Amino acid sequence: MTQHSDMLIVGAGILGLSHAYAAAKRGLKVTVFERSETSLGASVRNFGQALVTGQPPGPMLELAKASRDIWGQWAQLAGLQLKRNGSYLFARNEAEETLLEAFCAGRAVEHGYRVDLLRGAALRDVYRGQFSHHRAALHGMDDQQLYSREAIPALIDYLRRELGVAFHFSSLVRDIEPGRLHSTAGIFSAEQIIVCSGHDYQTLLAEPIAELNPQICRLQMLRARPQINLNLQHALLTGLSCVHYGAFADLPEAAAVQAQILRDAPHLHENGIHLLISPTPYGELIIGDSHHYGRDPSPFNTEQVDNWMIELAEQTLGCKVQVVERWQGVYGSRGPGPFSFLRPMPGVSVALMHTGVGMSVGPAMAERNVATLLGEL
Repeated sequence: MTQHSDMLIVGAGILGLSHAYAAAKRGLKVTVFERSETSLGASVRNFGQALVTGQPPGPMLELAKASRDIWGQWAQLAGLQLKRNGSYLFARNEAEETLLEAFCAGRAVEHGYRVDLLRGAALRDVYRGQFSHHRAALHGMDDQQLYSREAIPALIDYLRRELGVAFHFSSLVRDIEPGRLHSTAGIFSAEQIIVCSGHDYQTLLAEPIAELNPQICRLQMLRARPQINLNLQHALLTGLSCVHYGAFADLPEAAAVQAQILRDAPHLHENGIHLLISPTPYGELIIGDSHHYGRDPSPFNTEQVDNWMIELAEQTLGCKVQVVERWQGVYGSRGPGPFSFLRPMPGVSVALMHTGVGMSVGPAMAERNVATLLGEL
């Protein structure tokens, strides 16, 4: 027997759940399919950083700002533990400090980034002087942080309990055609079907996805316990991130930062390492990450890469850390832009991220996609 919904969504990561929310809050009957027993992809393997400050001016910045508001709504509605203290991006040398100065004096003012550059006494006041060995700290006031492996299940529970979204976990979607979906949970029909398949480019709609020429990014990540009681309540980054994040990377001053990395630490560039640190609710820290790209991610981690990240973390934190867990992060990458929204056949859409900022922009991107499909835009 064919079961009917208004919208069918394939994938229970942040993009799939965001589309489910956008549709269900409009009163649509929504069903979500996930091939694993619980969400196991990029959305639970990440740092849980929903960053506004790092996004480039234009659509990505606007999506991040709008997503920030949606995360705030979810924190209230679903009981998510959402830290809204912002982030600290530390300048470790003169080149990084000069870049942050230029950003604050120009782009931050022009495009409305809510930031403050801390130095001297203001920097010494941050965590009782724990980070005073750095030259400066950019406080990104709109940045948020959550514990993904708990936040994603909490959001699923809210969607099911309060908005009536139906979930079929451990259910493989075998085929899609206009108005109809074939899965191990049965045959379903709907006016709209949205595929949010993450980095799985083969199972469904492989031909139109292949035209995007996407790749997969593999990341080495760690969970560690600091050897002092930091009680960290902010996401942490360093100037290394400035050559990767669009808010900074195209500024003229970024060239000196990149040149210094290539001269003094080429191994960081070769392995795509730029330090991110996120606190968990249990006093531990998520630390990473490296970036390696290809069609299929290698299952093998390199101990030296972990050691370099640990060294960077200890330098940034000013204390030793003890690793308690290691894993691979993963996300879809290197398409024609930061994201794609394809409509390969009537009533069938594909929503894909091509960068690792799904938590930062995914909620608002899904809101826009659903509004477009329903003729609201």
